[in-house]
Amino acid sequence: MLVEDTQLYKFILDSGLVSREDLDIAKKTVDDEDKRLGDVLVTNGKITIDNLRRMQAYVLGIPFVDLKGKKIAFETLSLIPEPIARTHNIVAFKKSPSTLEVAMLDVNDLSAIDFIKKKVNLKILPRLTDIDSIKEILVQYQKSLKAEFGDIIQKETAALKMISEEKGEQTSAADLKKIAEDLPVVRIVDTLVKHAIIQNASDIHIEPMENQVLVRYRIDGILHDAMVLPRQAGPSVTARIKVLANLKLDEKRLPQDGRFKVDISNEKVSFRVSVLPTYYGEKTVMRLLRENITGFTLESINFHGESLERIHEALRKTTGMILTTGPTGSGKTTTLYTMLDILNTPSVNISTIEDPIEYQMARINQTQVKPEIGFSFAQGIRTLVRQDPDIIMVGEIRDNETAALAINAALTGHLVLSTLHTNSAAGAIPRLLDMKAESFLLVSTLDVIIGQRLVRHLTDAKQQYKLSKDEFAELAKLVDMDRVLLALKQEKIVKNTDSWDKIFFYKAVKGAEDDGFKGRVCIQEVLKMTQTIKDLIMKNSVANEIEVQAKKEGMLTMIEDGIFKCAQGLTTIEEVLRVVSE
Repeated sequence: MLVEDTQLYKFILDSGLVSREDLDIAKKTVDDEDKRLGDVLVTNGKITIDNLRRMQAYVLGIPFVDLKGKKIAFETLSLIPEPIARTHNIVAFKKSPSTLEVAMLDVNDLSAIDFIKKKVNLKILPRLTDIDSIKEILVQYQKSLKAEFGDIIQKETAALKMISEEKGEQTSAADLKKIAEDLPVVRIVDTLVKHAIIQNASDIHIEPMENQVLVRYRIDGILHDAMVLPRQAGPSVTARIKVLANLKLDEKRLPQDGRFKVDISNEKVSFRVSVLPTYYGEKTVMRLLRENITGFTLESINFHGESLERIHEALRKTTGMILTTGPTGSGKTTTLYTMLDILNTPSVNISTIEDPIEYQMARINQTQVKPEIGFSFAQGIRTLVRQDPDIIMVGEIRDNETAALAINAALTGHLVLSTLHTNSAAGAIPRLLDMKAESFLLVSTLDVIIGQRLVRHLTDAKQQYKLSKDEFAELAKLVDMDRVLLALKQEKIVKNTDSWDKIFFYKAVKGAEDDGFKGRVCIQEVLKMTQTIKDLIMKNSVANEIEVQAKKEGMLTMIEDGIFKCAQGLTTIEEVLRVVSE
């Protein structure tokens, strides 16, 4: 079923999609290097891979199907198991009593067709499709898991044994362990975990209530109800999670912390577990930490323009300090690890002291603090400087001693990266001064301070609109719109002649399966230590004075960067204002 090069050559020439000159150049490469004509044209950028598939389908007489925006019944979709669908890029989309139509990227994948034919015992009708269609349909497998999830929970909770919580009755650790290893409990927890990973949740909350157990997922920073379990499921599920995290099963009066790791579809995910006694039982919260952090770039996490240049300039230095600031869950750790990934070359020794180690990185020496045995951040930094490091990453500066040691490490020939809990980049300086850091040491060590937040990312189904005069006036009270417009022009996001009345903003369009958002975007400000900023620090200036000077020197504030990204169509004005509180 392969398309002969001569057939493809004639078809493309007749269609006029590629000039004869470009076709002849490609044909010469085919003759010289024994390659296929279509592959050469794709490599040379003359046609896209999807265009090639459409042409091959036409020449072979195989129908081409576009499945973008199509909803496939789960009974049909599930005829091909998800792992097979993903591996072979093949999905079932239409079933009749005797036939099954399948869309695929390669109609020559006979092994996949043969496997499906044996499994469903129907005549298989192959159809060509494009990459975007396959991607969209594969997502439907994930969404259909909600139904599978509900069915498993309903079925398995019916089989659960009730753990007696009556006063005076104590369940032994051995009995609890036995209950935790019952098949229904194992299946419920496995399904909860799998579903949370597929939903791209960052946290799972399992909350006992008077008559039920509420399960919630934090997705893109917002908590969503995921499932309600019967009350009898609570203690059993908690016991199962305690077994996985190696916690004490019979300890129900004190909080406990632990962690475990799972490997689903070749993706390794660590779960940080916290168990807290509440009135109706133990509440469990699990933080999901995906271990594969490599491959990120500062650009991919939304740094741009002058901010991006300032960070790269600081990373080229061999001494000094780079700080990321923001509340919990603002993406500080991801930014730190992205910078470490850039710095991670064979010529440097990188050591970290963290609590906890959130992502494991090759060639980086990572150490976890253990306060219960007296191994703190401060103790860790003292040891690290004796380990001949070039770069030190301190997970968080929490106290005076850690601040003093981190600054001292930056003074003595190391590049130090760390995080701080403040509301803005400028706010980091008064915070460090409160920690008894000397102002003359700060101006000698600090290079850049990054302030950041995460806002929800719009899906492609978004609606354009322009600001009315009243809306613009309200927004202008909060944001310097002239500075944002100048930045948009400098980075060629809009034309030099454009004004705000020509620039579109976007609103979320709620779909059947989502609220118009998917994933998150980082908005940030990057404060560079210039001589004027250093002079202000030496005068013990407040954060507002430092920020005003930084804006004069080209810093785009967090809210301004948020509006910049609204004009790019990445998020909404409402979302930026929700997250950034002035």
